[in-house]
Parts: sequence; structure tokens; C-alpha cells
Amino acid sequence: MSAALADTPKLVADEFTLLSHMLPLAGARVLDLGCGKAEMSWRMVDEGSAVLVVAVEADGIQHEANLSSAPVAGLCFERGGAEAIAHPDDSFDLVTMFKSLHHVPVALMDRALAEICRVLRPGGELYVSEPVFAGELNEVIRLFHDEEEVRAAAIAAMQRAVTAGLFVQVEERHFAAPVVFRDFADFEARMMHVTHSQFDLDAARVDRVRRRFMRSAGPDGARFERPMRINRLRRAG
Repeated sequence: MSAALADTPKLVADEFTLLSHMLPLAGARVLDLGCGKAEMSWRMVDEGSAVLVVAVEADGIQHEANLSSAPVAGLCFERGGAEAIAHPDDSFDLVTMFKSLHHVPVALMDRALAEICRVLRPGGELYVSEPVFAGELNEVIRLFHDEEEVRAAAIAAMQRAVTAGLFVQVEERHFAAPVVFRDFADFEARMMHVTHSQFDLDAARVDRVRRRFMRSAGPDGARFERPMRINRLRRAG
């Protein structure tokens, strides 16, 4: 994709529409690493007709919440990190990471990608969706959680994995995801008080974040377009 097109990405309301067109989900065995609340995991089974989705989450609180949800045939939950995957070689057709690669400790990113390569069958594919470090929402979030270095590290790790011959890059896409908050309280609950991370949120910092957030807020809340990047990689060999 050209730089000009990457600078003006298409607005995509539902990333699953991209995922379902890019990956052969029907009948696939999928490993969803860093699944969070596992919405995409569930949809890959329910809408994508994957035969199995193993949804892995490192955060113990979120993992317990996932376990308490109603059982879904073909969907199972495990706790763990991408750097140590508890499955044999060649176990999965697809691996997905939705905004989770940059949460892997930087020192363990290369190991995580090697582990993903190991558990993918030959020719299996890795789908990595990452926020781009740009945009107005990013400017609000960076006041309490600056991810510039870890997001750059995630991209660099993928590039090293391709250079090392673990993967071949199939395609790269850019899009913008709409993100809507009812008000600052909604933003605070969803972005500042998450179970997987701890932030330094003294009163002065919260006030700075609130004032920056309110620049984008109106009577109907605050609407942002978050730039996103997808890398689709295929296991080499």
C-alpha cells in the first residue's frame, strides 16, 4: 500500500468483516492470543465456522471472566502468554492477535513469534492487528499510557521474523476503526481502569486527560477514528 493511502485509511466499523475476507476461517483450528473478552474468538466460531478456537489470555482476572461465560461449542479458554504456548508443533491452521502483540514484553517478542511459527502447520497463517501510533485518541491515551516504543517494537519483531525466514508476509492493510465513548466516565472505565495494566493516575494526570478528551466530546459523546494496521503472515516451509 502506498504511503498516501496509508495516511487516509478506509473507515471500517467491524474488523471481523476484514478478518473473514482475509482468512479461511471455515473448518479451521485457530489460536487467538491475547483474546481479551474473546468477542472475536466467539465470532470466529459462530460466524466464521471455525471448528476450534483456543482463546488465550494472560490477564488472570479477564481469563476468569471468560471462563464464567456460557459455554460455546468449539471455543475453549486458556491462560498464558504468546511466548510459551502450551500446544504441540503444527497444531493450528491460523493464529490471531488483536491488539495484543505490543502487550508481549519486548524482550519476549521474538520468542513469541517463534512459538507461533512452531504451533502453526506449514503454510498456516498469522493475523496481527495493531493500533498505529497516531490520531487524536492516541494523543489522549498517551497522556497516561505512552505505547510508542512497544508498538514500534512489535512491528520490528514481525520484520525480524520475516527476515529470519519464519514467515512470509502475505499482505499489509491499513484501516480506521471508529471508537465511541458516551462521556469521560465511559472513557475512564474502558481505557484507564483495565485489569491487564496499572497506570499512574493521580488527580492531576486524570484532570489533564479529561481536559484533552473533552476537546473531542460533544452532546452525543466523543467519536474517534483509530488508525489500525493488519499484517498477514504465512509460516514459511
